[in-house]
Amino acid sequence: MAYAYTPFPYSPPPGLTAPEARHPVVIVGAGPIGLSMAVDLALKGVKSVVLDDNNVVSLGSRAICWAKRTLEIFDRLGIGERMLEKGVTWKVGRQFHGEQEVYNFDLLPEPGHKYPAFVNLQQYYVEEYLVERAQDFPDLIDLRFLNKVTDHKGHTDHVELTVETPDGPYRLETDWYIACDGAGSATRKRMNLPFEGQTFDEHFLIADVEMETSPFGDHDTPERWFWFAPPFHNGQSALLHKQPDNIYRIDLQLGPETDPKAEATEEKVVPRLNQMLGDAPFRLDWMSVYKFRCARLERFVHDRVVFVGDSAHVVSPFGARGGNGGVQDVDNLGWKLAAVVQGEAPPSLIDTYDSERGHGADENMRNSARATNFMTPKSAIETLFRNEVLTLAARHPFARKLINSGRLSQPCTLAHSPLQTEGDAPLRPGSALIDAPLTGPAGDSWLLGAVQGQFTLLAVGEITAPDLPGLARIGIDQSQEAYPCFQGKDGHAQRRYGSGFLYLLRPDGHVCAVFDQPDSAAIARAFDRAKGATA
Repeated sequence: MAYAYTPFPYSPPPGLTAPEARHPVVIVGAGPIGLSMAVDLALKGVKSVVLDDNNVVSLGSRAICWAKRTLEIFDRLGIGERMLEKGVTWKVGRQFHGEQEVYNFDLLPEPGHKYPAFVNLQQYYVEEYLVERAQDFPDLIDLRFLNKVTDHKGHTDHVELTVETPDGPYRLETDWYIACDGAGSATRKRMNLPFEGQTFDEHFLIADVEMETSPFGDHDTPERWFWFAPPFHNGQSALLHKQPDNIYRIDLQLGPETDPKAEATEEKVVPRLNQMLGDAPFRLDWMSVYKFRCARLERFVHDRVVFVGDSAHVVSPFGARGGNGGVQDVDNLGWKLAAVVQGEAPPSLIDTYDSERGHGADENMRNSARATNFMTPKSAIETLFRNEVLTLAARHPFARKLINSGRLSQPCTLAHSPLQTEGDAPLRPGSALIDAPLTGPAGDSWLLGAVQGQFTLLAVGEITAPDLPGLARIGIDQSQEAYPCFQGKDGHAQRRYGSGFLYLLRPDGHVCAVFDQPDSAAIARAFDRAKGATA
């Protein structure tokens, strides 16, 4: 493969020779979700142990499309700029029906954002960057590779784990067990938890192909190309993405009767790729044949065991909702878990992770299932409808809204969360923050970089942010000596946030309350509510 896999070192854990003191948090799984969880907690001063049964990053590119909101979270965790530098930036998608381009769309048509709509970067790079970032916290993150959890037992106030290593088994106790062990979660299976949803019969070939010549032709800027009934692939669907290192991701629909073992061979795959790529030379870097499902746990929180990412919910890969949804799980859970561990919030605050990210999972599953049903019609009537929509869309904009090749990942709203306080402003409570360029005494900066990771009161325009315990303050388009103030650039902050408003912002970059008066008592009540006082 193009990526040079280097095993991470194994060290015998202390539990092999003597009982370890109970840990505040143990994270099972050192993929992008588990590592992000550890870094997020470390930034808040919370120690964790990360256990993984492997000692290398993921095999194959796997998750590659990282959405703007996820990149903003990774920026807070310390790897966003590195991902942006290495990754392939794109924002334009093109839809084809046969050989004809039906239409194209721009996912980020307006300027004034630090991060683009999407960056394509192979999962193995993301894991590599996160491991290196975790190593910046040697006193807070204990990475243990080749440590396989073989059993766990939940108690009222802790969880007991049995862990197997090359040197034998040992036991751990933890106040909180965070299951980031993927779609095949052994934690979930040991607990016999139903994982319910919809399984799709269609099989898909996923292949990473190394090419010096771009298959995008005259389009120099990387884009997302999706074909319905492509001429090179027997009327099925196809998807093309560019990744770093001249690697291209290709997805080809194979149909429900496909034998995965027979198809996942070079003898079968290379002729299919030749049909698509013509005479252009290429090297097959990685491949897999899969069929997928949309499924979730009924609850993500089971006493002191919390499921995050694919262990809690899975969706189809179309729409880039899997990895992005998992990172947004981390963003939601991290500050809540830290507050509970540090005694600043009641354990019931963790239950709001279940309700808020359960809502996000339902939204992702709904969009993912709709996309799959549109891409793979199950009857002659459904096929006729889809083909007529594609024909109409080439000439009539109204029909383009009906095309679904994967509604791409967007942050969900938390408007109905018990942590939010109702209010009216250009950005309403429950909304994810929208970035904006700022300038201040230290030069140019970005709004999200100034507020994410802590509770913050953002004052915009002619309104003063009162001083309240536990709340950071910043101002935009005002001058105050009591807290840092910035000026908006090119009108972006003004258009997105208005003027004369106080926004109460959560550490995960969501608005939890908004005020048009500096009412300290009302702000304090909303702050208490956001921290789970009424959860």
